[in-house]
Amino acid sequence: MRKGEQTRAAILNAALELAGRDGLEGLTIGLLAERMQMSKSGVFAHFGSREDLQVEVLREYHRRFEEEVFVPSMGEPRGLPRLRAMVGRWMDKRIREVTTGCIYISGAVEYDDRAESPVREELVRTVQVWRKALLRAITQAREEGHLREDTDPALMLFEMYSLTLGLHHDARFLREPGAVEMTRVALEKLISSYQSG
Repeated sequence: MRKGEQTRAAILNAALELAGRDGLEGLTIGLLAERMQMSKSGVFAHFGSREDLQVEVLREYHRRFEEEVFVPSMGEPRGLPRLRAMVGRWMDKRIREVTTGCIYISGAVEYDDRAESPVREELVRTVQVWRKALLRAITQAREEGHLREDTDPALMLFEMYSLTLGLHHDARFLREPGAVEMTRVALEKLISSYQSG
């Protein structure tokens, strides 16, 4: 990696940390320059604008999310084993993010009622990519006979997503000590309720 690429990667890494803590809107060129001990113009040279930086942060977050959660799960057999692997890794990531913050969740709160913008569009796109992957895994598990024939993949996805949002709320906002374990139990109960036979 060339020096310019290394600097850009270091800035992006610091930006991810700041966005996790303060949200995408809390991410400023000035704060990032201070964190990196660089001039604002030095940071601008790598990203051009605050909006470009926010979009790149989302892309990098999504790249890491896929690398940690989606890609390793694809090694599991099609159907329920793969779905369980995806949900398990997703939960593990959510649990780590209870302390660092989840850009998908904080971003949804920040941009839910905003006018269309490149940041909102990228956020929606990356979240939908993950939701489509989960929906496909649920559908495949039903096709493999691992889930009941009457399973509604969209409903199951909604229920799973709701539980992970509940984890974020209870563990991060309310600081409920049992939130992680309750979410794991609730997800297992949910998946089991859809299993065939």
